[in-house]
Amino acid sequence: MPETAAESLLTGIDSPDDLRRLKVEQLPQLAEELRTFVIDVVSRTGGHLGSNLGAIELTLALHYVYDTPRDLIVWDVGAQAYAHKILTGRRSRFNTNRQYGGIAGFPRRAESPYDTFGVGHSSTSISAALGMAVARDLSGQSHKVIAVIGDGGMTGGLAFEGLNNAGSEGRDITVVLNDNRMAISPNVGALSRHISSLRADPRFERLKDSMWQLAGQLPRGSQLRKALGGVDAGIRAMLVPGLWFERLGFRYVGPIDGHDTGELVKMFSWLKAIQGPVLVHVLTEKGKGYHHAENDGLRLHGVSKFDPEFGPVAASGELTFAGHFSDELLKVAHEDEKVVAITPAMIEGSALGQFQAEFPERCFDVGIAEQHAVTFAAGLAAQGYKPVVAIYSTFFQRAYDQLIHDVALQELPVVFGVDRAGIVGEDGPTHHGAFDLSYLRAIPEVRILIPRDSDQMRAMLRFVLLKDDHATAIRFPRGKSLRFDPPVRPETDLTRPEMLRDGTDGLIVGCGIILREALDAALDLVNEELLNLAVVDLRCLKPLDTETLREFSQRFSKWLTIEENTLEGGMGSALIEHITDHQLPIEICRMGLPDKFIAHGDRASLLRDTGIDRAAIRKTALGFFARRTVRPRRRVGLFRL
Repeated sequence: MPETAAESLLTGIDSPDDLRRLKVEQLPQLAEELRTFVIDVVSRTGGHLGSNLGAIELTLALHYVYDTPRDLIVWDVGAQAYAHKILTGRRSRFNTNRQYGGIAGFPRRAESPYDTFGVGHSSTSISAALGMAVARDLSGQSHKVIAVIGDGGMTGGLAFEGLNNAGSEGRDITVVLNDNRMAISPNVGALSRHISSLRADPRFERLKDSMWQLAGQLPRGSQLRKALGGVDAGIRAMLVPGLWFERLGFRYVGPIDGHDTGELVKMFSWLKAIQGPVLVHVLTEKGKGYHHAENDGLRLHGVSKFDPEFGPVAASGELTFAGHFSDELLKVAHEDEKVVAITPAMIEGSALGQFQAEFPERCFDVGIAEQHAVTFAAGLAAQGYKPVVAIYSTFFQRAYDQLIHDVALQELPVVFGVDRAGIVGEDGPTHHGAFDLSYLRAIPEVRILIPRDSDQMRAMLRFVLLKDDHATAIRFPRGKSLRFDPPVRPETDLTRPEMLRDGTDGLIVGCGIILREALDAALDLVNEELLNLAVVDLRCLKPLDTETLREFSQRFSKWLTIEENTLEGGMGSALIEHITDHQLPIEICRMGLPDKFIAHGDRASLLRDTGIDRAAIRKTALGFFARRTVRPRRRVGLFRL
């Protein structure tokens, strides 16, 4: 709704201290202003929409009740923290959210003292909050520590490990379960509010303590003693849906209507006086207050720029790399009934919706549980099936032990579609796929294929599923596929390097879509009549084709390598090791991502900043190949010949 500056509450909020000066009755208006502000900015910048709209009242209540930043709020994933950022001094900069040089799209410790823990992957909040609670106790302090985790994040194994440890430790920690999947029924909501209020009220705790004291004074075996001892457990078993959490050592409160600011403030105010592990179950609606997001919360989780009046529009018909991968997977699944698809909560992100629709019994969304996804796939492969795990590069890191122990060591033919490899853009360092070539090539029995375009990727997937039996990672980037000439020939051995253009003055070796930058740089040098460089697509990083590489070494004494992976342990390192081990007379220059975490921003700016765009390749190639090679002189005694 349109507001004048005089009517606006949000324009006067630059910190939680400003927020706490408001009356509780004003919070619903502020919530609506926040919702309008988030929709407006995200429509111009893109970002996470549905989850942030659903967490606005919850965020207001937390900052209203708790003394942040002295009290510590730990967010899980961070895709629900936009209101948190706006309320903690970043309102004026929020239009730079996820933009090059702007604020980050997720909580980041270096950005604000209110961002207590950097986050971008799920299920970390409870473990981090427990560590902070222990540090508080060891330091003799008394502030509160609150972890806010979504129901999706609670499917991750790390969340259960944190719950288990926190419950057994008995520390003063509050876990807020932001559940946006359950519908809020008015009757159930009223009953749950009544039960939660009763259980959080200190008078109920005193009553329960009195009951236990009375029971302790009665003779052992007394029927009254047994009855009194079972009253609290009986009530909980019948009325409270959180008995499982209580068995873990948490006091359960809820479910609570997560869009009722008055109720949330009242509940958190009560909870501040309670010591020990508490789990608060809050029911929210993803996309709350914006009908486009309410009607399609899953698709509007992450969005590009859009018109707020009409909502985000569906993507164009041109497929992304993930779309091509899943489309080819679906075709192969029609040919081979042993092919199954697995994803850790990324049906939409991995474009597996059509596969799931046609083969629901062969498509498995295992939740945000990457470790389980990999070992689950290994179990399928051990029984003769052909599992394909569609997983983002940055999330694949979380299942490294399972890849080694459960797949590679047992030589099981699991195929991994490693999506979002390389620079991914605005989501930043938590989501860039900068390390997969390095961590994958260290593992025996794992083949690594790196397609440069969708045609090559389709051919690779078809080959490994129908004609091969190795564990294989097919690495591909975010976004739409570029077209390369010459096109991929079906009969080509995709494990052998391919010459994309021949030359006489040196060799550029690359892999993946960064080859487009390399080819353009090579053409620039040819057109300027400076250098005539050959460009080779390595395609298969492991195993390396030693025969073809030896042939290249006989023609070219200088190689420039280019990759969209960290230089440490990547493709260039693999070629240096190969050259050294085979004593090839090659001088090599490596280009790739530097040894640091890459910021967020548009792809073109990040390629430029990391020094691997077209201009940087041209400049480096000109300096490297134009320089005369000086071979070391042979030494005899103390003299140089």
